[in-house]
Amino acid sequence: MATFLYKLGRLAFRRRRLVALVWVALLALAGVGAATASAPTSSSFSIPGTEAQKAFDLLEQRFPGASADGATARVVFKAPANEKMTDAAHKAEVREIVGELSDGSDQVASVTDPYNAKAVSQDGSTAYIQVSYKVNSMEMTEKTRTTLEEAGADARAQGMTVEIGGDALQVTPETGSTEIIGVAVAAVVLVITFGSLVAAGLPLLTALIGVGVGVSTITALATVLDLGSTTSTLAMMIGLAVGIDYALFIVSRYRAELAEGREREEAAGRAVGTAGSAVVFAGLTVVIALVGLAVVNIPMLSKMGFAAAGTVVIAVLIALTLIPAGLGFVGKRVHGRKDRRAIESRKAGEGAEEKPNMGTRWARFVLRRPIAVLVTAVVGLGVIAVPASSLEMGLPDDGSQPTSTTQRKAYDLLSDGFGPGFNGPLMLVIDGKANNNAKETATEVADKVKKMDGVVAVTPSTLNKAGDTATITVIPKDRPSSVETEDLVHSIRDTGDGIEAERGADVLVSGATAMNADFSQKMNDALIPYLALVVGLAFLLLMLVFRSVLVPLKAALGFLLSVVAALGAVVAVFQWGWLGSLLGVEQTGPVMSMMPIFMVGVVFGLAMDYEVFLVTRMREAFVHGERSGEAIVTGFRHGARVVTAAAVIMIAVFAGFIGSSESMIKMIGFGLAIAVFFDAFVVRMAIVPAVLALLGNKAWWLPRWLDRALPNVDVEGEALHKQLADTPGGPDGGPGSERELVRT
Repeated sequence: MATFLYKLGRLAFRRRRLVALVWVALLALAGVGAATASAPTSSSFSIPGTEAQKAFDLLEQRFPGASADGATARVVFKAPANEKMTDAAHKAEVREIVGELSDGSDQVASVTDPYNAKAVSQDGSTAYIQVSYKVNSMEMTEKTRTTLEEAGADARAQGMTVEIGGDALQVTPETGSTEIIGVAVAAVVLVITFGSLVAAGLPLLTALIGVGVGVSTITALATVLDLGSTTSTLAMMIGLAVGIDYALFIVSRYRAELAEGREREEAAGRAVGTAGSAVVFAGLTVVIALVGLAVVNIPMLSKMGFAAAGTVVIAVLIALTLIPAGLGFVGKRVHGRKDRRAIESRKAGEGAEEKPNMGTRWARFVLRRPIAVLVTAVVGLGVIAVPASSLEMGLPDDGSQPTSTTQRKAYDLLSDGFGPGFNGPLMLVIDGKANNNAKETATEVADKVKKMDGVVAVTPSTLNKAGDTATITVIPKDRPSSVETEDLVHSIRDTGDGIEAERGADVLVSGATAMNADFSQKMNDALIPYLALVVGLAFLLLMLVFRSVLVPLKAALGFLLSVVAALGAVVAVFQWGWLGSLLGVEQTGPVMSMMPIFMVGVVFGLAMDYEVFLVTRMREAFVHGERSGEAIVTGFRHGARVVTAAAVIMIAVFAGFIGSSESMIKMIGFGLAIAVFFDAFVVRMAIVPAVLALLGNKAWWLPRWLDRALPNVDVEGEALHKQLADTPGGPDGGPGSERELVRT
């Protein structure tokens, strides 16, 4: 592989205008496709194999036109002090609003009159209008949303409090500002790292081109492949991360080759042949992590993973082709003036001996005290991971919104007027088609559920036109995200199982609360298989890269430690409330169900990037004859600065989301930022060299039978270096020279 990439790097360097033209053409083609494609909508959300999803599918069949998956809204009214919502003036105003909402849009499916639907609290202080839409929130038009948002303006003028809750107000999160902040921070870090504006600008430019091609392609295919509007956000986040990382690594290696006196084309070939090999395998680990999301068996999540994986593949291809082409354009300006003078001085033999850099000094410190460093790092992460044992997972609802939002205010008004469980009703669906006994079964179910602890009210059953399916609404006593409500869901399902055995009718528990419980359970059940698949495949891949058993094992265990520690930090902040005021956490609650598995996928890819970038250079030095301790120092001398810069950039990008007013986005930003910090600076920079120092030469041990069985991918470029070294004619041309090697 190294030889092939060496030839590819030199070819891209020589044919730089053609390579640049091809990528610009691809960007333009993808841009035209995105501009002419219809706007992406919210992808259909389903959780195959769950009872709640089965109930939703049944409702779609038996209650046509009911829009079971349509958006809903509640316009909540609270009367002024010493007044009631049943007063004539208030009643007239509310009914006028009912008419305005009904006539305001053809996307409205139904609007309930609170005085006919018994939607007034017992004390008369609170009432609400229930609005159901034919489409989901992402498909609502601006006119429909504006009509909803402006509902109640006259009521407020009369002194009533009017707030609006429900998923109808949900919109696609705005993106742009956080990405701009991340790119700006990346630019500053790259300038500091390279000391050259040209060297700093090249990784940014190529990463943006890669993200542009990937995201534009996703946008162009969004309608055809039913890709949600959030898919491009994930692809942008991952693509920007790996695009900068991969370009950074190859540019850094190119600069090192130039500093050793190579000609520019030769330096580009060697950089792609060695660093490019690491990029290929690092990219494969990220692709494995993202494609592995299909294990969860949630179509939306699988599509997001595949789309993001495609963006990673584009980032790898750009790093292998457009980066060496760009290096051909920038010339010697890839080094700053200070570095160029230092290189010329070394060539002339006039420069003073180069001082050890920070990476070299740190590696030597770890080699002197490996046990102390290892114990400190492991114990520190272990302590931070303790809160993860109390992890509770759930999905966000209006109760998790900031207290300043109208959704949260509506949620609190309903809780105060009707009870905490009113915000999370359960829908029971009785399928009596087999024995035509839906009505009788529904009556029996309602009677038994009324007697359960934790149930406040049970509404009379509603039959469809065919009379073979019934629905019942159950109001729990506790709030939707509570453990008590989840236990109630399981209790009702157990009761339904008994009735099914007696009557032969299916009793299904659904609704948003039950769907959230099923989703959380599915994500929890999928976490271990996902970890096993991703870590197992990556272990085999890293075994190919490093020709070792212990190094991949150490990499996998270190990753698991950093992820558990990051989950512990997330639980402490967002579930327990530690440092919540500092980070702007207004409401504690369960950790978002998707958070752990999403964190595993994203952080695993980045962690393996840092592992490959750092340890590959150590392996390369070891293969070329250095002792194990010297190889560790060499790896840190050449790779620590690059890994540090890449990690700081990623932490800054992810941390930018902490400032979001949306609690779930804030949680994702904090979790990813702290996970990258733990993995890059504690695991890769401390635990990895400490373990390798303790293992010595045994770190690179591989059983002979396994060594013979595994294909030799030669990431370190050992065969390339040997071939170049044995080739007569020197590096500048002639028969058998390196140029002749490229031609052959």
